[in-house]
Amino acid sequence: MQLVERGQLDLDAPAGEVCEQLTNPQVLEGFSHDGEPILRPANAPVTLRNLLTHTSGFAYDIWNADMARYLDATGTPALTSGQRAALDVPLMFEPGSQWEYGIGIDWVGQMIEQVSGMSLGKYFAENLTGPLGMIDTAFAPTESMTTRAATVHARLPDGRLAPLDLTKPESPEFEPGGGGLHATMIDYSRFIRMILNDGELDGSRVLAPQTVALMAQNHMGELRVRPLPTQVAAYSRDAEFFPGSPKSWGLSFQINEERAFTGRPPGQLLLLDRSHERDWWLLPQPDL
Repeated sequence: MQLVERGQLDLDAPAGEVCEQLTNPQVLEGFSHDGEPILRPANAPVTLRNLLTHTSGFAYDIWNADMARYLDATGTPALTSGQRAALDVPLMFEPGSQWEYGIGIDWVGQMIEQVSGMSLGKYFAENLTGPLGMIDTAFAPTESMTTRAATVHARLPDGRLAPLDLTKPESPEFEPGGGGLHATMIDYSRFIRMILNDGELDGSRVLAPQTVALMAQNHMGELRVRPLPTQVAAYSRDAEFFPGSPKSWGLSFQINEERAFTGRPPGQLLLLDRSHERDWWLLPQPDL
C-alpha cells in the first residue's frame, strides 16, 4: 500500500504489467480421464486488488482439493520448498468471481520486488519493520531468533500432537510475502498498533491515515468470505469465523459485516495466519 500511495502500483491495473508471469493467467477447468490438468485462459486479468482481497483465483492446497491434485499431477513443488516454481500454478476460478484464501499475497511480494528493485526482506527492513522498531522480524531468522522459536505441532490421526519440522531451505529462491516472515508477539503487536494508530507508531509514519482507512473497507463488493474446508487435517482445521455471519475482505483484512453473536461490532478486522492457527482481531474504534 506504500507503493500505491506513491503511485508506483495501481490496485486495478493488470498485475501482469508488473510481473510478467501473471500476464496470461490460466484457470484450472478440471482433469482428464488420465488425471492430466485441463487449463484454459482466464477471461479477465488478475489485479493487485484481486490479490489483496483473495479474489484472484489463487488457492492453497491445504484447503483446495483441486489445487492439491494439481500439485500431485504436475510435480509442482510446495511453497515450503522455497522454489520459485511453487508460485507457477493456475487459478481455481475467474479473477473477481469468488473468494478463496490463497497465495495472492506471495504474488504481491513479487510485485513489490519488481517495482522497488529490492528483495522483499530489504524493502520491509527499510520501509516497515525498521521504522516500526520490529527488531525480531525477518525472512531469514537470526541465530538468536532460532533459539527462541516456538514449536509448531501437527495433529496425528490418533489425536496426539507431534512436533512439526518447519525448517526452511538454506537458500530459498524467493521470500514469500504470504507466510515467510518470522516474528515475535511483541514485534507483531507493534504492527497492529500502527494500524490502530492510523499508520503511525512512536513518531514513525509508514502509511497515510487515509490509506489505513481504505484498507479497512470492503473491496470485494457483493462477494463474501466462504468456509475453508481442510484438506490436510494435521496442519489445519476447517476455517470459518462466525458461521452464518457475512464477512467481506479489505486490503488485506477480513471484515465482519454484522454484529457477531459474541457481541463484536461490525467493522471489526481480522488478520489471518491459518497455517499456524494464529489470528488477530482488530477493533478500530477510538477511545476504547
